[in-house]
Amino acid sequence: MLARNIDFINNLKSEIPNSYAYKCDVSNMDEIRDVCTKVIAEVGNPNIFIHNAVAGVADGGLAGSFLDDNPEKLDRNFNVNTKSLLYFARALAPAMIKNKSGSIIVTGNTSALRGKPAFVYFAPTKAAQRILAQALARELGPKGVHVAYILVDAAIDTPRTRPIFAADKEDIFFCKPKDIASEIFHVGHQARSAWSFDVEIRPDIEVW
Repeated sequence: MLARNIDFINNLKSEIPNSYAYKCDVSNMDEIRDVCTKVIAEVGNPNIFIHNAVAGVADGGLAGSFLDDNPEKLDRNFNVNTKSLLYFARALAPAMIKNKSGSIIVTGNTSALRGKPAFVYFAPTKAAQRILAQALARELGPKGVHVAYILVDAAIDTPRTRPIFAADKEDIFFCKPKDIASEIFHVGHQARSAWSFDVEIRPDIEVW
């Protein structure tokens, strides 16, 4: 498990058996290289890598208009949402290719498919993330490595995100983290003869 906040993931580590916690700011490519080297040395080569990093929404990255905010936010969002995926893949895919086995699962959202006015500094980075994942999938698939993009079309029910999106909504409005995790687990263990790439998940009440 990787996160900027080592206290947060150390708490998770204490709750989850056989887990490991590493501090990493994925907006920093040097930290990505260093943490991958450390994980491989201390734990081994991952069979499944889940890229769940996101910048640009909960971090205050959305603006009312592209005219009203700092355009440099686009660079940071791109580093976290897209460039970091490339660096993780470069570090972790070689062992998967050698073993002719492994999965890289990327989580995204509907900004990967459409742009909206307040998402000018965010949506382009998620669209680029999805296309990068697709390019990786087309190169790595014939080598035995499964790459998939899980598009979550919903507000996710966490203590951090619930107040941001809809604090007064009923539970059915939100996509539950355990249900997202269950689908990621399923996709990460699909049979090679029936791999998915684009996987969309949403609550049954979501308008789409």
